[in-house]
Order: sequence, then C-alpha cells, then structure tokens
Amino acid sequence: MRILILGAARQGLALARFAASRGAEVTLNDQRPADQMQAAIESLDGLPVRWALGGHSLDLLKDADLICLSGGIPLNLPIVQEAARRGIPLTNDTQIFLELVEATVIGITGSAGKTTTTTLVGRMAQAGFPPPGKAWVGGNIGQPLIEYVDQIKKDDLVVLELSSFQLEQMSLSPHVAAILNITPNHLDRHGTLVAYTAAKARILDFQHAGDIAILGHDDPGAWRLAHRVKGSLLAFGLSPLPPNLRGTYTQQGFLYLRDGSGDHKIAARQDVQLRGDHNLLNVLAACSIAYAAGLSLEAMQAGIYGFSGVAHRLEFVGSVRGAAWYNDSIATAPERTLAAVRSFAEPLVLLLGGRDKNLPWEALAEAVRERVDHVIVFGEAAEKIAKALGTQIPGKRPYTLDYCSGLKEAVMAAARVAEPGDVVLLSPGGTSYDEFKDFEERGECFREWVKQLI
Repeated sequence: MRILILGAARQGLALARFAASRGAEVTLNDQRPADQMQAAIESLDGLPVRWALGGHSLDLLKDADLICLSGGIPLNLPIVQEAARRGIPLTNDTQIFLELVEATVIGITGSAGKTTTTTLVGRMAQAGFPPPGKAWVGGNIGQPLIEYVDQIKKDDLVVLELSSFQLEQMSLSPHVAAILNITPNHLDRHGTLVAYTAAKARILDFQHAGDIAILGHDDPGAWRLAHRVKGSLLAFGLSPLPPNLRGTYTQQGFLYLRDGSGDHKIAARQDVQLRGDHNLLNVLAACSIAYAAGLSLEAMQAGIYGFSGVAHRLEFVGSVRGAAWYNDSIATAPERTLAAVRSFAEPLVLLLGGRDKNLPWEALAEAVRERVDHVIVFGEAAEKIAKALGTQIPGKRPYTLDYCSGLKEAVMAAARVAEPGDVVLLSPGGTSYDEFKDFEERGECFREWVKQLI
C-alpha cells in the first residue's frame, strides 16, 4: 500500500518503521522544517521512507491509499478533512495494532492518572503473568507496540495507555477497558466536554459480551458511562462499593478486592508509597484491572510494594535550604494540579503556567486561596491564571504572586520565597508547548535547575 503518515513524533516514526518493514510505500509528513527533524530523519536511516516536511500539502493525497494520524494531528486539519472527503481511509498505529495482535489487550484511559495506573498494571502483570506468556506495556507511554506486534504471542498480555486523541478515530476496543475519570481536558482539541467524553467512551463502544469494563465509581464523568458497558462491569473507589458491584475499595486503612466470592485484603494504605487520594485511586484502579486480567492478589501486591511513582508525577527532586521541591510536570490541566495541591499538608509554593488548553481554572483558584502561600505564574497562561486567582487581599493566601516569562525564571522566584519546611511544587496546569517539546522535557529542565540550586 501507499501509506501517508501525518506527524513524525514517536508514534509516526514507529508506524513508519513497521509499515516500511511490511513492504509499504511510506511517506512521512510533518509541518516542521527539515532542520528541526534531523534526529527523526537519522532514526529511519536506511529505510525506504519518503519525507515531506514544512507543511501538510494536499498534493500528498494524490498517491495515498491510507492515511495514518499520529496523536498530535487533529481531525479538523485541512489535509485530514480533504482525505475524508475523497474517501481515503483514516487510521492510526493503535487501531492497526489492535487489528493485528492476537494477545489479550488491556486499555486504560482517563483525564488523570492513566500513566501511573498503566505503569502499576504493567508491574503487576510482569510479576504475576504465568510463563511462557509475557507482559507488554506501551501505547501512549513508552514505546508504541506496533513495532513489536509480530513478536507478541497469543498467550501474552498487552497493557496500553490510550489517549483521547488515539481513541477518537478507533473502531476497536480492548478486551479489558478502563476509564479512570473524565474531567475537562484537551478542550482546545475536542472543543466541548461532550466531544471529549465521546472520544473517551470509544474504549467501551466496540467491546463484546465477553469483555470487561472498569469504571471509577467515585467519578461522575466515568460512572455515567456505565450504561454503555456491553460485558462485565467492575468498579473502584475510596468508599465501599454497593453490594452488587465487584471491584476494589478502601476501608479502615486497607485496600480490598471484592470478587464475588468474598472481600479480600490486598494491602494496607501505608504500603502505598504514593502521595494523595488521587494516587490511591490509581492503585485501586490498577488492582481492579489486574483482577479483570486474571492476575492474583500476590501479583497486585508485587506491583504496589516498593513503587514510588513515575517520573514527573509528584516526583521528589531534592531539598534546597530546608524546602522540599517536587516535579509534577505531567499536570497539564488545572484538575490535575488541584489533586497535587491536595496531596500536601505543608506550606506550598506553587508554580503555575505553560499553555492553556481552554480549561476552567476557578476550582483550582479556590483551592489556591485556601492552601497555597506563594504562587509563581509563568508562560503564555500566566495572565489568565492570575485573573482566575483574583485580586490579592493583604494577609490572605496567596501571600505573594509573582509573574515570570518562563520556567527557569519561575524556579529562581520560588527559591527566593521558599522557607524551611515549605514544599515547592511545579504542577503547572498547562501544557509545555509554549516553551518545551513536551512535559518530560519541561520536567527534566526543572530537575536540572533545582539541582543547580542544591
């Protein structure tokens, strides 16, 4: 086939390698110019891939049998709309993977927590999946698994993190599908919460009677989708579940699994090293998903014990003059920052900013006025955030509000106001694209600048 891949980031590059290895005529298109793409070009050196850089010309559609969209490519892009008008099929790497893979697939999505939950399920699967089977973890995190589809056997287990960008054009659902929560996110891409929810719900829409869905019982956005479940339904939540529901919950300092035969103790709350109730929900979700995949209590415990989190998610960086600095660069929506703020009892110095996703800041602003001593705003969204925080009142939180053009300046400002016993928290609430390639690069720079302070 003649395949046109739009977007030459991680997913596009993986799909190009896969398609070229299968004998396809591959054209890889990206709006960035060639001088910004040298590393990507070199990564495909030796493969018969044609590059088309510097824009999305409609001329590329002339020879295309199939259009493959990377996650960052919106459906309203003119070249995508024109391809649809001409009847050229649209797909993505995850859709192709699900069409080809024979193993059981777990898919995990949600507005927040999906990376931590996917990582935990991966740990549980790698600890408890019986040989000769193997557990594979990927999707929206790590390496796209399309390159490994020929190595994945029928008796293996696949754990995928799935974003709304991937789901909105898919017509297959995984055997085990989890929606952790649905709160306003990516409205700059989807336009409305209704459209965003519809994209997330597609993880359920193509399941069958023998499949299993897991929904967050405490989250109204996720639980409202229970009527769309076609197979078995499991739940997770902080409070005990209704008697008719199987799943996981907490009670009197312990995590429990209800499997239909009884309620079984998984672990003590103190065994979970992650901060905050939102992370406890991630652990409960992972246990429900693991149960749905047939993993044992021992496998769940192996995943939980010793797990201190993943990079850029409430990650402790170090102490500077008695203040503890945390990297939560993954928080690209105000809702995620709100969860991070609630994870600390210490006095807070909060770094907010980046690029706004057309999301509401009011709930976070209210929490800031209750909990945060000092706020530093930075980047494109600085003025919008400051406006949401409202007029400063002498003697009321936040006691200070500093404006900075970029993150490095914000780090220096935070160092000036932080006192012994404080927590300095980078939890921006906005994306990184005004200043960095992605949230990971932003978090890595933050780490480096903090280490220089140390």
